[in-house]
Amino acid sequence: MTSDRRIFLKTAGLSAAALASASSVLHAAEPATSPPPTAAQELEAWEQTRAESWDISWTKKVTGKHKAMFDVPEIEGGVGIFRAGIWGRQYTEVLKLAPSDLSTVIVIRHAAIPLAMNSAYWATYGVGKERKLKDEKGRKWAMANPMLSTASTDMTNSFSALLLDKQMENGAIVLGCGMAFNQLVTTVAKQDKLPPAEAREKAKSFLIPGVILQPSGIFANVMAEEAGCAFVNAV
Repeated sequence: MTSDRRIFLKTAGLSAAALASASSVLHAAEPATSPPPTAAQELEAWEQTRAESWDISWTKKVTGKHKAMFDVPEIEGGVGIFRAGIWGRQYTEVLKLAPSDLSTVIVIRHAAIPLAMNSAYWATYGVGKERKLKDEKGRKWAMANPMLSTASTDMTNSFSALLLDKQMENGAIVLGCGMAFNQLVTTVAKQDKLPPAEAREKAKSFLIPGVILQPSGIFANVMAEEAGCAFVNAV
């Protein structure tokens, strides 16, 4: 674990045991540099999403007295995901609230979009190699989504509760950017030699159950704010 991430988790109040168990997972998620999309690529991605039908019923579930949306545009060791979980933990502990008093929305967009995909996608399409993310031993390319509880072993409950799937089990709403998702569709189409429509359906089959695609991450951000969420630049 890099020193800045260790400082971050210590500041967040995690125990020494949790830090030790977190070390391997965080090591698997070193940041990778992604070139920003060109205007032409943005327009092409927008055109590809126009024919989709989008589920915005999640806005009706943003009912907690305290609401926050965490914008996650980069993988960056998973800190954006952690911050969403830490916020919920701190609010319930410090303000003596019930979990039902909170509404957490996590928007996964831009270069972070692989975090919305299951470990089968990471293994099949070489996310670790593409993004230069090493496995928990730091020796091979990551073959699993490090923000899922199935990706690592021997973790304490204190740390595992901050992982994406555990937060979703506890009611967090997770939204994925449809425009960024098109990058993954292109990867599936190229590797599996599929036409666009088939590649899109196959790519969707790798989404983490419960992740809701939106037209774009910015669309999701604004919808969450209109639903009453405070905006948090999580990365």
